Amino acid sequence: MKTLAFHAIAKSFGPVTVLHGVSFELQAGIAVGLLGENGAGKSTLMKILAGYETPSSGELRLDGEALRFDGPRAAEAAGIAMIHQEFALAEALTVAQNIFLGHELRRGWRLDDAAMHAATTQLLAQVGLACPPDRPVRLLSLAEKQRVEIAKALQRRARVLVMDEPTATLTPAEAEALFALMGRLKAEGVTLIYISHKLEEIERLTDEVVVMRDGRFISRTPTASLTRAQMAQAMVGRELSELYPTKTTRPTAEPLLKVQKLSVPGWVEDLSFEVAPGEILGFAGLVGAGRTELFEGLMGLRASRAERVEIAGKAVRIRNPREAVELGLGYLSEDRKGKGLHLDFSLAANLTLMALRRYAKPWLKPADEAAALARAVEEFGIRVGSSSVRGGSLSGGNQQKLALAKVLHAGPRIVVLDEPTRGVDVGAKRELYLLIQQLAAQGLAVIVVSSELVELIGLCHRIAVLRAGRLQTVLDADGVSEDLLIAHATGTH
Repeated sequence: MKTLAFHAIAKSFGPVTVLHGVSFELQAGIAVGLLGENGAGKSTLMKILAGYETPSSGELRLDGEALRFDGPRAAEAAGIAMIHQEFALAEALTVAQNIFLGHELRRGWRLDDAAMHAATTQLLAQVGLACPPDRPVRLLSLAEKQRVEIAKALQRRARVLVMDEPTATLTPAEAEALFALMGRLKAEGVTLIYISHKLEEIERLTDEVVVMRDGRFISRTPTASLTRAQMAQAMVGRELSELYPTKTTRPTAEPLLKVQKLSVPGWVEDLSFEVAPGEILGFAGLVGAGRTELFEGLMGLRASRAERVEIAGKAVRIRNPREAVELGLGYLSEDRKGKGLHLDFSLAANLTLMALRRYAKPWLKPADEAAALARAVEEFGIRVGSSSVRGGSLSGGNQQKLALAKVLHAGPRIVVLDEPTRGVDVGAKRELYLLIQQLAAQGLAVIVVSSELVELIGLCHRIAVLRAGRLQTVLDADGVSEDLLIAHATGTH
């Protein structure tokens, strides 16, 4: 792999410029951490590198020679591949069919399935995946699908591999396996570009850190010379005070929500908990422990049964999400793109969707919706180039803020936030933590489901730990350690 350079790359979408003359170089066989707040232009720059977008001006250069890609296949032919947060796999096809999709091997006019299966077996061994080549991709776990994506990149003989938030949905053990694989790839001369908001991973895995801010190149620095605090400061352009706001005293009021023996078939069995107004209650557990399913069951999003559910001391029955909202329950889904927002809807339509009765008297009033959006943009710090854009055009962090504004716009008394900071940069995380604490200070009962244990410790009053659909323990967050939470989550305590 020769020197790959970005030279004065600029990109505009209509009147909005998202990249402003970005220039830096990449050397072969190193791991580069690409850092920046949501909306800094990281993903757009990488899509240009991988052939998904074309620059408005500037160019990519390989040892001084200009590269021009008319699509991802041209970039792959040059040895460049990108693994997106949302995997580009055909769920109904087999592993082998996915790996060779668009690059099928043939014997004469017929597909050479035997050759593709044999090659797939070798590729899967390279990435450490023990899986038959003819297994349908829909049957694989997220970690296994990620390895199929990497195997696909290796089949294309990728020498530059871009990985966008690769550990966002992985367990700690799965992440460790990925890190080991990355080490092997780097040793073979593959250049890795690692996009992540988890600064501890950037610190551990990369050789250099490139920082972008507001669509501009800010710095390129050896990772060993930076602390995490310095990385965060470079990203946001200002000194970050403590990430978590000062924790308030746990309230002693009567529970606002009380759940007794709630079960979700196949996921959760006889689980009981309670949360008071002004309290932030965390839920920890490994992937598959039933945390998301528990609250989807409570909200009426999936079949469930409970011995008793009380809100403000009154027994209630929740059969569907509409009833949950009317009773004052709000739920922010972990899947903001699939379940949290309508990406093709306008920002105003997304915001007001759960409170349409407020705006349709009897006809919908666009002016009132626009005013509500303007207030939400100000209150939640949503960065928008124009209020007329669609939800899908926002960066990940701003989509998360819009999704949270939508849930709160319905006026809940109890709010469940499932992975509220997944894929969100460190600056936006601080803003969200402050907002969550403000919700509790206003008297809401707040439940936070998170895979980031340090987040639960820093933010919550108490932490409930689930394992295999059962409640293991509820701990006071003050003084608790990540090791203790992991021990309860794995059943080794």
